[in-house]
Amino acid sequence: MRYDLVIFDNDGVLVDSEPISNTILSGYLSELGHPTTYDESLRDYMGAAVHRVHDLIQERTGQRLPDDFDATLHARIFAAFEQELTPVTGAAEVLGELVAHGVPYCVASSGSHERIRVGHRATGIDEWFEEEWIFSSEDVGRGKPAPDLFLLAAERMGVAPERCVVVEDSQLGVKAARAAGMDVYGFTAMTPAERLAGANGFFSKLVELPELLA
Repeated sequence: MRYDLVIFDNDGVLVDSEPISNTILSGYLSELGHPTTYDESLRDYMGAAVHRVHDLIQERTGQRLPDDFDATLHARIFAAFEQELTPVTGAAEVLGELVAHGVPYCVASSGSHERIRVGHRATGIDEWFEEEWIFSSEDVGRGKPAPDLFLLAAERMGVAPERCVVVEDSQLGVKAARAAGMDVYGFTAMTPAERLAGANGFFSKLVELPELLA
């Protein structure tokens, strides 16, 4: 393959969590008096760390979310993950193909370390990841669209940014990858290609990825 490291986003790319988490997030915000539809949640928060929710609500309304917002949101999402979460179709096959070709990979997610691990355990893809291959926005001061998370992943994995490729399904993630000087392929299963402008290419099924990287 043309790259020395494949960096996967997690939510929506490896685990099919975006429908679950955005349904819960939009419902919780509406419950708190900030009416939010599912589509608005996808538009505004998909691919972002939870601090973006706080920032946008305060910017738009002048109000702060409750101190226990993060804990309550995560508790609801994790409970749903345990019952409903599935891997993205083809995730195990693609990871297996990378292993077969000796291509290193890791995950770099806006989600917390706990969220990543809960999702991986619930879907069974935890067997494909060593602890040191998992990176979270908690590890850096600025999440996506800043390049910090992807640059940290490349540094820790010992690969120059220009030898890395990122797999993303969010506009924020594509911007972060480009800012990091990395190639990026946009996964369009949930996000239209036009919202992933700047990507080097697009694919709609995860099993199509290895051919793009060859």
